[in-house]
Amino acid sequence: MANEEVMIKLRLDVDYPYPSRAKSFLYIALGINKRKSKDYLKNARIIAKMINESPKQVMAHWFFTPYTIPDKKLLDLLNPQRHEIALHVANNPYREWKILENETKRKVNYYTIHGTSRLLAQLLWRRKLGERQAKVPSDFPLKSFHDFATFSLDSERYKLGFDGAKKVAEEWINQNYVLSAHPEWLFQQGKRNHRGPFYDVLKSILEVDRDLETLRVRKKLFVKIAHDTKEHEKNIVPTDALIEKLGERGIDIFTFLERKWCRPIPNPPSTWIKADDNVGLLEIKDYASWWNAVGKKTRNMVRRAEKSGIKVTVVQPSEKFAEGVWKIYNETPIRQERAFPHYGESLETVTGNMFAAQNSTFIGAFLQDELVGFIQIIYGDNITVISQILSMQKHWDKAVNNALLAKAVEVCASNGRRWLMYGRIGNHPSLDRFKGSNGFVRFPITRYYVPITRKGRLSARLGLHREFKDALPQSVKYPLIPILNWASRNKMRLKLRLSK
Repeated sequence: MANEEVMIKLRLDVDYPYPSRAKSFLYIALGINKRKSKDYLKNARIIAKMINESPKQVMAHWFFTPYTIPDKKLLDLLNPQRHEIALHVANNPYREWKILENETKRKVNYYTIHGTSRLLAQLLWRRKLGERQAKVPSDFPLKSFHDFATFSLDSERYKLGFDGAKKVAEEWINQNYVLSAHPEWLFQQGKRNHRGPFYDVLKSILEVDRDLETLRVRKKLFVKIAHDTKEHEKNIVPTDALIEKLGERGIDIFTFLERKWCRPIPNPPSTWIKADDNVGLLEIKDYASWWNAVGKKTRNMVRRAEKSGIKVTVVQPSEKFAEGVWKIYNETPIRQERAFPHYGESLETVTGNMFAAQNSTFIGAFLQDELVGFIQIIYGDNITVISQILSMQKHWDKAVNNALLAKAVEVCASNGRRWLMYGRIGNHPSLDRFKGSNGFVRFPITRYYVPITRKGRLSARLGLHREFKDALPQSVKYPLIPILNWASRNKMRLKLRLSK
């Protein structure tokens, strides 16, 4: 008999009305209650939607203070099948209980007590100095939720990080513990009280927001700009629902590219901002056609690798192969005249990333039994992407990368893969020449920027949405590359000296 799915029980203490603690403190201190404000209980709404979308069995107990009475938008999300409204006592348990039931038109069964050890917070909550929490009479009719075994999700996320907190949380769920958290720490970290940000753990536990799993966010000045790391591998046309979800999570601008080689976007909205971009693209008919199309010099380089004893073959991920990749990563901190980002990675990290790779083929170049180079290609929709191509610098004279690339073309041709992509063209002169000599051409595409928030729209009007290097014309960018490379190298050298 199969085991029944364990119910995920959540306790959510909604102490403060806004994601911004400064705004919450000010409004509570002044006694201001603006439930019609756009960001009132914003994080609570996000969590409620996550719970409602979850395929898991979930029961959430929401504990509200007098300053966080749920508004209609939140109440509409708190269906009784998955949510229960409860009382988080601030000062007067009887009065606050009746207010909560009258305002929500829901029966309240449980209570918890809000507590704080900070003197200023005690004054903010209108308690006497030294009074950490309100007193609840022994004959108070509601049941105390403090009697349930509870695991603090936001605290453990702060202490253990994502992997550690997720592992422990899953263990506690299986032991029927309640996971507790404060919505205010959903995305931010509280260094003073050691909480948050627990969104990533909660998302994983509830198995939701899969469409955001490959999202990456960079902060430019005061603006958060997000893109999908798989944007070259799949067609992206953001829906209104996706844009709303990104806005709820604090994203100001979402950027994506139009994959014109397979799916042009016919009528993009006028609010999307266009920018020119490109990819290095190779169209493959068959291996022989590619071999005949590339120049004599390229063919001779591939032959040189063969004559030097380089054997190139498709390999399966293994600990031995991972160790070879790790040695290549850590051969030198400088590659292509700039700092190499993978230098210093641990063998454990390299092995984990290799075994986690999906829809990939690894090709290894061996000199006798030693791995001296490798290439990873990733299969997407109507595209194959060169993710990494790297070889030992001490064997640069053996044309290892040329042999690897030739094998990648052969693999794509045998699998009927028409398009092979190799990054962009225009950011590195010597690498651009290598791409060109192997048949890759600069394929123009459009990158779109979708402003989501007021900050995002302002940033776009000021031209702050693009990377500085992308905004420069080629005539200006190329002369600056040696300077940027010099800065990158010296930054790495300084980092290595300080780490000794």
